[in-house]
Amino acid sequence: MKLFPVRDHAVEVLIPTAVRLAETAAPALSAEHEAAMDRMWEKAAQANPSLFDGPAVVCTALEQYDRQVELSWARTTYRRFALRRVPGAPVVSSVFVSVAQPVEDGRLVIGRMSGSTAAPGRWQLPGGNVEPPQPGTELDETELRRQGVKELAEEVGITAAPDQLTLLAITRGENGNIGVHYLAPALSEKDVHEKFAALVASELSRGSTPELDELTLAAFPGELESAVGQHVDYLAPLLERYAAWRSDE
Repeated sequence: MKLFPVRDHAVEVLIPTAVRLAETAAPALSAEHEAAMDRMWEKAAQANPSLFDGPAVVCTALEQYDRQVELSWARTTYRRFALRRVPGAPVVSSVFVSVAQPVEDGRLVIGRMSGSTAAPGRWQLPGGNVEPPQPGTELDETELRRQGVKELAEEVGITAAPDQLTLLAITRGENGNIGVHYLAPALSEKDVHEKFAALVASELSRGSTPELDELTLAAFPGELESAVGQHVDYLAPLLERYAAWRSDE
């Protein structure tokens, strides 16, 4: 597998064979920036009472060594992302994991975020922000895969084992956000839609709103026409990477 960066607008795509993660301290904030962060968070929480200042992970550095990427990360909470609304504040780069779920013809499952999420109407791969590991465990590729299959089950209703995922790519996009993208084993299109329909019905029966309200399928950027609305920044360049990988097989 080749290792090379592909740039699409502000998104960089890296093709490593492995990811090594190293925990660091969160960057220190000045008293001024910390106070501004707290003000922005309180303002956002008043506007949206469902906001929760839960545990989160930020990227502090990303280095590429031969065919391996080293991702340095730090523990924080979601409050820190309020710094993005503070002029002149340090950049806050999130870390997220996604799963590329193909169907039998190679197209990938892409979901639209529902109205109950932070980005309603946005199309993206199933996935979510990486959470810090529990005490006594490490944040490594095994844990990233575990969190990836958890998101796939929660958002699409598809069950997969962590060791079934293979590393597809790493992206660096807006705000330096780092995405670790894995490829899952193919399923039939029929199975995907049946599992998603069952998940949606189960969520609605409990009075909950599903995280995704619609699915579409695409194998390259030109097939995104059916996904009307906003696309997450990594989607088109990642599909280009996926199409190139399939052509090399």
